[in-house]
Amino acid sequence: MAAPKVVIVGAGIVGTSLADELTQRGWTDVTVLDRGPLFATGGSTSHAPGLVFATNPSKTMTALASYTIEKFSALAHPDGWCFNPVGGLELATTPERWEDLHRKAGWAAARGVEHRLVDPAECAAMHPLLERDAVLGGLHTPNDGLAKALRAVEAQARRAMARGAEFRGGQEVVDVVEANGEVRGVRTTTGVVDADIVVCCTGFWGREFGRRVGLTIPLVPMAHQYAITTPVDSRRGVNSALAEATLPILRHQDRDLYYREHGDRIGIGYYGHRPMPSDVGDLDHDTAITLADMPSKLMFTPEDFDDAWQHSVALLPELGNGKVEEGFNGIFSFTADGHSVMGEHRDLAGFWVAEAVWVTHSAGVAKTMAEWMIDGIPGVDVHETDLYRFEDDALTDDFILTTSSQAFVEVYDIIHPHDQRKAPRNVRLSPFHDREAELGAEFWESGLWERPAWYEANRPLLDQKLADGLVVPERDSWSARHWSPVSVAEAAHTRSHVAMYDMTPLTRFELSGPGALALLQHLTTNKMDKSVGSVTYTLMLDEKGGIRSDLTVARLADDVFQVGANGPLDFDWINRHLPADGSVVLRDITTATCCLGLWGPLARDVLAPLTPADLTNDGLRYFRALTTTVAGIPVTLMRVSYVGELGWEIYTSAADGPALWDAVAAAGDLHGIIAAGRIAFNSLRIEKGYRAAGSDMTTEHTPAAAGLGFAIRKTADDFLGRAALAERDAPNTLRTLRFVDPAAVVLGKEPVSVGGRVVGYVTSAGWSATVGACLAYAWLPADLPDDTSVDVAYQTTHRTAVVIADPVVDPQMTRIRR
Repeated sequence: MAAPKVVIVGAGIVGTSLADELTQRGWTDVTVLDRGPLFATGGSTSHAPGLVFATNPSKTMTALASYTIEKFSALAHPDGWCFNPVGGLELATTPERWEDLHRKAGWAAARGVEHRLVDPAECAAMHPLLERDAVLGGLHTPNDGLAKALRAVEAQARRAMARGAEFRGGQEVVDVVEANGEVRGVRTTTGVVDADIVVCCTGFWGREFGRRVGLTIPLVPMAHQYAITTPVDSRRGVNSALAEATLPILRHQDRDLYYREHGDRIGIGYYGHRPMPSDVGDLDHDTAITLADMPSKLMFTPEDFDDAWQHSVALLPELGNGKVEEGFNGIFSFTADGHSVMGEHRDLAGFWVAEAVWVTHSAGVAKTMAEWMIDGIPGVDVHETDLYRFEDDALTDDFILTTSSQAFVEVYDIIHPHDQRKAPRNVRLSPFHDREAELGAEFWESGLWERPAWYEANRPLLDQKLADGLVVPERDSWSARHWSPVSVAEAAHTRSHVAMYDMTPLTRFELSGPGALALLQHLTTNKMDKSVGSVTYTLMLDEKGGIRSDLTVARLADDVFQVGANGPLDFDWINRHLPADGSVVLRDITTATCCLGLWGPLARDVLAPLTPADLTNDGLRYFRALTTTVAGIPVTLMRVSYVGELGWEIYTSAADGPALWDAVAAAGDLHGIIAAGRIAFNSLRIEKGYRAAGSDMTTEHTPAAAGLGFAIRKTADDFLGRAALAERDAPNTLRTLRFVDPAAVVLGKEPVSVGGRVVGYVTSAGWSATVGACLAYAWLPADLPDDTSVDVAYQTTHRTAVVIADPVVDPQMTRIRR
């Protein structure tokens, strides 16, 4: 089959990198269009300072940046280097930042990024302009450095052109030509360019371009200040015109600043000013574009830079002998979560997006996009960057602006894993919300839902549990943030009595129609052709056998299934596989319904008097569902339990939610019922050996390696990804760790070492009231035996844990089936 015709709109660092990656893989009929001149087109690439730091909280973003470093280091350009590995030096001027750099060092260690924590003397030796007494230490990453973005653009473009690609500047793309839901090309001011695939790589113009095809690309063009000083005396003659920079890039994140050399001058980037969202409609792109004058470079606002200059002189005193000689407010793309936006338009086949991509990740994104387009699947897990990762409510103009502005403010902030979005809040409220607020719920936000983390009303319960012998060690200040010992009491009470959990935010779909069963059989790994009333835990895999998600599927009628899923990406995946004949209808029923999880050894005593249903083991077995009433309210009961205790998920309409809560709470008074929150829920599910998609397992992992081989049906019929499973090796498996010191706690992403060598990383963790210690999941070598002692780096300390078999609680499933 002939390779498709591809048009890439945008000749910046992303578009040219993609052209290079596509043509390298044999797709040579590639045309790259840009309304600006080649190759300084006037977008973000043309003025980017070129900082490339690999380490990132996201494992995927680290991989994308690492590839960018590798690729740019090998590029050749007649004018000189495309990548200068001067190294990175992140500074700590506060104890809080010093601890944060230890966390970053842990991420680097877990992902193979070369790094070293250094003391103030070493920092000053590496960067002689530093005021040594202002620094507590630093994180040195020797392979990070500076990308010469325009050289990298041209070098890759020349390679792509040598393979057959065509680049055209001065081409204003005014529309996308489509027919029958497929791309046919683009229309420019001078004519139509035919295409089978169109890729939007327009940078901060991406949101505007997406509107032309009915697509919301959730980014905000945001101005960021960059200034260059007058010459610094001590740097005169040190850097050659070719080298440009020899000192490591400095990050002074305590003051939202970074620094790089420009010969004998210092470039200063600043994130501490007010957010400056820009209206791209107001940008001038009709006049001649030069490096000094381009639409992405706005007028410098000195008043916003005053604090930056004072802090810069305090850190680099010699700057005080000079001044800011030039500056501009450069436009970059920001998103709500700081990640890029990648993927194919669901309703317009052949229209692809690679947006909100900084130089740091550009080559990695391009490689991943090329793999995705050609092979049908990306080479790395992309759930954090997928175009369809956002809820519909997150795609409004106000939401995108507010959250992207917060992302700008927090670029260099110390972010706790459980820090909460400041605004907007209360976007999605459970029907139980008022009752939860009355109980003193501490709300966390996730997926736009307000979710109780714990309830202050249960604080007296903590005193009771402590009197009964429960010991809850004191936590360090970091792990104690966004946490309460009340959550431990809630978990213990669930195991000993009964608790109700708000499961409304669990994403729910209804899949119906004569083709629904066949579709589920194709998309999921477990047997779906079961009797009405069956509930099945299953997985969705990609074509390479990697885990996209896990689902709980209830067959409510011959051709009606309720699917418990993990979010918008699951809806998108199923939607893309719907048969064209209309035999399957997919509906998101999450906001129209609600769910109360009732679990614990006394759960049957609470629920039985409220329902005519037979709740005995013979009447409603584990992993069965039925339609009935509770206190006269129509409900669907599913006997499933994510916490590993007897109980049910109780589903009803959102309108009936408050009455359901009240009825169950009143019936539970006799049995000591409580409402419990997400922290207790998390610790209970880890005790029980249950995995969380997206954190414990991704497309990088196979079912067997994740400990979910039981979810693969034994019949010979095929399902998506099955053929690839036999070909995939699994050098690592997901294991459970138990920490030796009861006071030791980790939060996730910490490196795990054996014999001084890093062999894996933690995915999630929770303090177990049942075993009196922290339990964690970690990806470790498959041949590592149980009882192996491991070291986990946490902050500035090291903590000892032991590899143990899971589940810790009720491996025989007697509690859940009682």
